[in-house]
Amino acid sequence: MTNQNGNNHKVLEVVETIVKKYGSTRDELIPILNEVNKELGYVPSEALEHISRMIKAPKSQLFGVTTFYRMLSTKKRGRHVIQFCESAPCHVVGGREVWQALQENLNLAEDDTSSDGKWTLITTSCLGLCGVGPVVVVDEDIYGNVTPDQVPDILSKYN
Repeated sequence: MTNQNGNNHKVLEVVETIVKKYGSTRDELIPILNEVNKELGYVPSEALEHISRMIKAPKSQLFGVTTFYRMLSTKKRGRHVIQFCESAPCHVVGGREVWQALQENLNLAEDDTSSDGKWTLITTSCLGLCGVGPVVVVDEDIYGNVTPDQVPDILSKYN
């Protein structure tokens, strides 16, 4: 039980620090949620409750925003989040094969996290980099014109 309370205390501290940084207005909701997600690796329920109280917005609204944006998550993600663009421009230049190579190399399906907590694999509709598709983003590193045979080398950079 102490672990849960300790973890809850950390979540509250993180939320309070971030809300103080941005201000307790609804206008700052996205930056607040984004930074909480970045700091904790996801936006847990207790964070949503605390943000709700601090900015005086319904928890249901916060949950809706958190689940709408793919950059945010209500479940714990891996240390490295891989986003794969599944838009039509990326698809027609070999995206399907790159996606299959990612899944095979990581042994993960879409929205899965590896059992060791290292990787989370997600798709996104568009990254705005259609000219260099297929595009893979690992954390904040962008890889364009990716081919299936480049996938192992890209992943090896995060060991």
